[in-house]
Amino acid sequence: MTAKNLDVVGIGNAIVDVLVHAEERFLGDHGLTKGTMTLVDEQQAQRLYGSVGPGLETSGGSAANTLAGIAQLGGRAGFIGRVRDDQLGGIFAHDIRATGAHFDTPPATAGPATARCLILVTPDAQRTMCTYLGASVGLDPADLDLEMVARARVLYLEGYLWDSDAAKRAFIAAAEVARAHGGEVALSLSDAFCVERHRESFQELVDGHVDLLFANEMEITALYRANSFAEAVEQVRGRCRVAALTRSEAGSLVLAGDESHPIEAVTLGPLVDTTGAGDLYAAGFLHAYTQGRDLLSCGRLASLCAGQVVTQLGPRSQVDLRELACRHLGWQQPSASQAP
Repeated sequence: MTAKNLDVVGIGNAIVDVLVHAEERFLGDHGLTKGTMTLVDEQQAQRLYGSVGPGLETSGGSAANTLAGIAQLGGRAGFIGRVRDDQLGGIFAHDIRATGAHFDTPPATAGPATARCLILVTPDAQRTMCTYLGASVGLDPADLDLEMVARARVLYLEGYLWDSDAAKRAFIAAAEVARAHGGEVALSLSDAFCVERHRESFQELVDGHVDLLFANEMEITALYRANSFAEAVEQVRGRCRVAALTRSEAGSLVLAGDESHPIEAVTLGPLVDTTGAGDLYAAGFLHAYTQGRDLLSCGRLASLCAGQVVTQLGPRSQVDLRELACRHLGWQQPSASQAP
């Protein structure tokens, strides 16, 4: 069996996030619905970018945010995603590597530009996203570093990429390699609208390939056409080894077989920006899971990481997550070189 010298390897959209504060009027002027994600073409992306003030630029994308969080916690993380050989592609590669995560996917030399997401944060801390997916959705099986996948304890898949047929093939190929080498497969459903578009194939993916499932309340009820969260819980129970279901201020619920572990939400300060809350929840959970913690402890670290990131602008924690876990949970976190 291949040595497991990486904790989590993620596959997802490689996106440069641009976070800016915006007034409600700006959304109306540009026909944007608050709290939603709108796909835009390259021309629209450039027009919107030129209309806003200075922003915070960082490597983004849901899975990339999760992997960055795992690396900050002291875990050994790797990321697979496609960028173009342009300025934003260089920014993404430098930034994700600076977190401590491995990133070696060769940049595309032709085709669409590197993806970017303009995240407009209104005074009520709601985020409205305008996303140009560009090169990221061109990911296909040829982009996979299957040797890196084989070295991971957990392969983490970003549901947003399920819109691409080539990426679907890449997901399945990577999942089969992970399982064949004794690893586990985790999936984030990412977005309720994405679930609505691909409900049956997502169900097949969960039933056939997924060990750990991450979803919020809207996503899990959409997946099973459930009339309530409680109904969705019973539908998903037993379909995968672990399901971690988030409910914003109501906390989360971690399921495993007949077990149910309610996890309280953590409040560490005023709500500033919900960008990345689900991503950092997954980071905390997967880090604890790959370090052999019990499921209740996994959920508590997940909730703590999510509670921290919503107190600031952007999806990457501005405080040391290992110190946070030590202070609030009493954990002595191993460094990446000390982790088993």
